[in-house]
Formats: sequence, C-alpha cells, structure tokens
Amino acid sequence: MEFMGDRATLLETGRFVHRHAGKVADATSPANAVVNTDNVDNTHNTDGAGSDAGVDPVETAGAEARHRRAAEGGDTASMSVLGALLLRRGDLDGAEAYLRAATAEGDRAAANNLGVLLHQRGYAEEAAGWWRIAAVAGSAAAAHALGRHFRERGDEPAAEYWLRQSAEQGHALGAYALADLLEHRGDAGAERWLRAAAEQGHREAAYRLARALERRAAQEARAGGAVALVMGRSGPAARDAEGACRRALSASDAVISGSGAVVSGHGAGGGAPVSGSAATARVDSAGSASARQDRGATAVAGSRAGLAQRSGAGAGDVATGPASEDGASGELGDRAELSVLDEAAQWYQQAAARGHRRAALHLGAILEQRGELKEAGRWYLTAAKDGEARAACALGFLLRDAGDEESAAVWWLRAAQDGDGNAANALGALHAARGEQQTAERWYRAAMDAGDVNGAYNLGLLCAAQDRTPQAEQWYRRAAYAGHREAANALAVLLLQAGDATGAEPWFSKAAEAGSVDAAFNLGILHVGRDDDRTALTWYERAAAAGHTEAALQVGIALLRDGDEQAAERHLRCAAGGGSAEAAFRLATVLDSRQPPPGPPALGEPVAEKSECEEWYERAAEMGHRRAQVRVGMLAAARGDMAEAARWYREAAEAGSRNGAFNLGLLLAREGSEREAALWWSRAARAGHGRAALRLALLAARRGELTEGQRWCARAVELGPAEVAERAARLREALHQELTA
Repeated sequence: MEFMGDRATLLETGRFVHRHAGKVADATSPANAVVNTDNVDNTHNTDGAGSDAGVDPVETAGAEARHRRAAEGGDTASMSVLGALLLRRGDLDGAEAYLRAATAEGDRAAANNLGVLLHQRGYAEEAAGWWRIAAVAGSAAAAHALGRHFRERGDEPAAEYWLRQSAEQGHALGAYALADLLEHRGDAGAERWLRAAAEQGHREAAYRLARALERRAAQEARAGGAVALVMGRSGPAARDAEGACRRALSASDAVISGSGAVVSGHGAGGGAPVSGSAATARVDSAGSASARQDRGATAVAGSRAGLAQRSGAGAGDVATGPASEDGASGELGDRAELSVLDEAAQWYQQAAARGHRRAALHLGAILEQRGELKEAGRWYLTAAKDGEARAACALGFLLRDAGDEESAAVWWLRAAQDGDGNAANALGALHAARGEQQTAERWYRAAMDAGDVNGAYNLGLLCAAQDRTPQAEQWYRRAAYAGHREAANALAVLLLQAGDATGAEPWFSKAAEAGSVDAAFNLGILHVGRDDDRTALTWYERAAAAGHTEAALQVGIALLRDGDEQAAERHLRCAAGGGSAEAAFRLATVLDSRQPPPGPPALGEPVAEKSECEEWYERAAEMGHRRAQVRVGMLAAARGDMAEAARWYREAAEAGSRNGAFNLGLLLAREGSEREAALWWSRAARAGHGRAALRLALLAARRGELTEGQRWCARAVELGPAEVAERAARLREALHQELTA
C-alpha cells in the first residue's frame, strides 16, 4: 500500500514525521497539521516534514523547560505538549510517560500521539486502540491514522469510515488518503477529496488532481473532435525528429505518376533515428517517460513501388480526432480542453512550487506545448536539479531546438546516466548525425538496457544505414517482438525487399493493427502488386483516414477511375494539403475539367484573377511537378505573359519534361532564336516527342539539310501520333523526291 502523508501521522501538538524509505516529501502535506490547539504552545508547531528548520533552538529549549516544570506540577496540557516535543525529537522513552499521563487525564491530542509512539515501536493494535479513543473524541489526525491502519489490514469499509471522518473535519491528509482509497476502487468521488486536500496545500494531492484533470482534457478533446494535448514526447527511438511533441526528419516521397505507387520509407536503406521536438510534451498520460512515434518519414527505394516506413515508437501516439464538419463542436471542445488544462497547470504549479519535481516536469510540458518555452525551461530545470531524469531529458530537447546542441548533450548525458532510455536514444541520434557510429551504437544499446525498445529500433536503423542488413533485421525483429510497430513495419520492408512477401505480410499486418499508418499503406502496395485492387483500396482508405498523404492520393486516383469525382476531390484535397504535388496536379485537372472553355478576351477587359485550379497547378509546379509546370506555362502563355510561360517551360524542360522542352522551343522560335529552339526540340525528340521531331525535320528542310530532314521525318513517323506521322511521311516523300530530282 502507498502511504498517504507521513507514515506515522501528524501530531496534534507539533508535527512529527517518521522518516522512512520512499518519497516522504511527495507524500506529506506542508500544511500545518495541528488539529487540537486549545492547550498547545504554538511556538512548537513546525511546518514541513517534521524538521526543526526555522525554530530557534534556544527558544525551543526554553519552552521545553517551561512545559517540563508545568508537567511536573500536574498540568495536563504541558504533559501533552512535552510528550509531543520529546516524540518529535525521537526520545520515545521520555515521551511515553508524559503522553500516558496526559492521556489518563483525557487529553485527546496525547492519545493520538501515544498511538503514534506505539506504532513506531511496532505495537500497531495498541496504537489503533488509542487512535480510536482520540478519533471518537474528535481528533481528525487520529481518525486519519486509524483509517490508514485499517486500510493496511485490508478492511476498506472501516478505513473509508474513519478517513471520511477525518476528511470531513478538514484534515488534509485524511482527505488525500480518502481520495486515494476511492480512486483505487474507481469511485468518481475521489476528485472531490483530492481537491479538498490540494486546497489545503497538500502537494501530492495537487499533483494527482492535475493528472486527473489532464487525462479528462485528453478524453474530452478526443470525444469533441479536437486535437488532444496529451503529454508524450514523440520519437521512435529517442526524439530526434518528432514531434509534436507530433518536426520530423523527413525525406522525399517519390511519386510514380500514373501508376498509383509511392516510394517512401527507409527499408533496408536505413533512415535517421528520431527523437522528440520541443513542440511535443514529454510525459505520457500515466506519468512515465515515453518515446513516441512521429509522423516524419525517411525515404528509400523499395521493390516495385517502394514501401512506406516512418520513425516511431510502438504505442501511445498522441491522439487526434477529425474536426467537426461545421467547426462549431470542435471549437467548443478546444475551449473546454483549454479550460481544464489551465486548471491542471495551476495545480501542477502549486505542487511544483512546494518542491514536487514530477509536477514541475508536467508543468514544463504544458507550458512547452503553449509555446512558453522560457517558463517551460525554468520548470524543467527545477525538476532536473531535483533529480528528475525525464525533466533533464526534456530540457535537453528545448536546448537542442534553441540551437544549443552542446548544452543539450550535457543534460541528455545526465538523464541517460540516471537511467533515462529516451535521453540515451537522443545521445545516440546526436552522435549518429555527427558520423560517430560506434558512440551512437553504444548509446542505443544503453537505451535498450534501460528498457527502451526504441534503442533496438534505432540500432536497426543504424545497421541499415551501414548496409548491415542481417544485423538490421535482427534488431528490427527484436523491437518488433517487443511490440514496436514501426520496427515491425521496417522488418516487413526488409523481408519484402529480399523477396519474402509471405514473411513480410504478417509483420505489415501486425504493425498496421497496432496503428502504424505506413504499414497500412504498405499493405495497400502489397495487394496492388497481387492485382487485388479491392483489398489494396481498403488499406489505402484506412491509411488515408489516419492522415497518410500518399494513401489519400491513391484513394483519390481509384475514385476517379471509378467515376466518383466528388469523393475523389475530397481525398485529393487532403493529399494536396498534405504536400503531395501529384495530388495537387490531379485536383487541378479535376477543377479544370469543370471550367468552361475561355472565350476571346473583350477589348479593355481587365485581367481575370487566377482560378482555384490555376492556384493548385502553381502549387504543384512549385513543388517540382513537371506536368504542372508545363500547364502553368500554357496558362501564362494564354494570358500573354510569355516571360512567365518561358520560365515554367524551362523549369519543366530542365527537369526532363519533353512537353516543356517542345513548348520552350516554340516560344524561342517565335522570338527568332531558332538555334536554341532546335536544341530543346532535339532534347524533346530524343525523349520521344513526335511533334518535336517533325519541327526539326521542317527546320532542316528549310535550311536545305535534306538528309537531316529525312532522318527527323523517319523519327516523327516512328513516334507519332497518327496526325504527326502522316505529315512527317508526306514531308519525307517530298524530301526524297527533291534529293533524287
């Protein structure tokens, strides 16, 4: 049983605390616990954990001498006070005689303190008898001690009765102990008594009340469709790319246009170990350190279309819910959540101000999520100096995000040496980024030894980056068996790339069922490879619903293929908003197809604003989508902005677009730059553009280069399309006749 308050209970005449193993400071109330003060010299009441700090020894000695003289004269109150003073000093033999004498005269404070003394000597049943006498006489402290006595013996009904008696008299420790009992059995009334104890200054009650409020905020946020501000630091392994708090180490997602396949994930090629960002809180809802999964991605080419694989820990992601359609309920949820979180922060602050280091850690996390980084750092520092390893780790991330990597490493080292696996992972990621692979591996192993499964996952990433595939598989497998979902996904990628699709599928399924969005997407790719489009679409839809950009694109493509343009547009918007250039281009084409063909501009008509489809074309073009660049160039040319058109055509052509090269050649030819135009047409024709080949044939014929013209005519006939092939055939025949004339 976890004791509520000091182990022995509080004296009613001067506070006595029995020092015992465990976090005494976290268990005791700093409030003055003296209940019966009618006959007590208040100069002997002490605050804190039973120390004599702040009490003048000379004054105390004088008071003791004064009470001793009065006690020897038969004064009951002085006997009680003197017994309490001796008890607090640890003089049990000297205290007992005075306490028994005062108790015999009916002093309830002495009866309570006599119970404390007997409890210290191991006479629990006799102590309970005296506590009962004092409690019946109205001693709240004795009722609290008696309630705890019964709880230790498993008699919860009796324990609840006496603790309630104590709590209802305003005894802070009694209220806290009652709350603990009720919370243990899941009674909703626990919060009321936690609040009562916290309002009297009980720091552990304040901390636990804040934890309860924070959990409620997360539940209300999920139910209301708002983003839950659950505490938890992301990061597969330690926290190097997360984030919040979800910033992640991300790499390119290579879209294979038209095939519906996406290359993402690190697979056997390795990836960057991730740790957290300052934007994500670092403590989970159970109060334990966690290295949570981020939504960042690292890219590597996989088999066929490639497989997605993201950095992350196995469980406990920050939960998000879909926003309400009209936005109203989401806003209400946000306001309610912030209100509850504000109250939680206030209670954390009260506990932290009284030296509760875990409260300081949680308060720092809330402040960090609010963006109050300076204040967050102050509380992290307070907790870290008090020995809270998680706070030292969190402080390291704040410093790293502020650009002070060296100071961050100092705090990570301190946390890692205290057994924090997350900090060890962060140090591993730091050394890996510097190319110090052996040091990185040592810290990842330290994280694993500290019980952080992300250490094994990061070791897998490290080995994969060094092309040590067998070792990478070993570490991924170890982490996957421990429940690390992204390790399961990474293991499946390795197996699939090795040609073992049968072995890969169960690991993809395990990871997807555990919540890995990338694994769900990869299962879609796997089923596409088997021509099982229906099952593939099911997995794509699941990944898309969880926010996977490329999965949303694949769903949009499938819906377009099935003719459901409205549903396709919705998914394409999600994917385009997530940064997919291909989705932005396809969304633009959908919107473009709905626009009426533009008529000739009227004289003096102002230039029309860009349509939404043009904006999407431009967004895709700015992300390097070649077909979008060509289309933006065409729209610019239609407006008469030839310089803008040439810019986009050139970008597309330099990126390998044959249409961009052809159109750029047309613009240059119109401007009289036939030599440069011929260079771009040549590039387009060699890439398979029939019209460019025909243009080169015409250019050669005009220059009198008949043989060269025939060669390009033959190329145009070969490339097509039919109209071009027909014209090229006629031109080739004319050139042949000219040559043979």
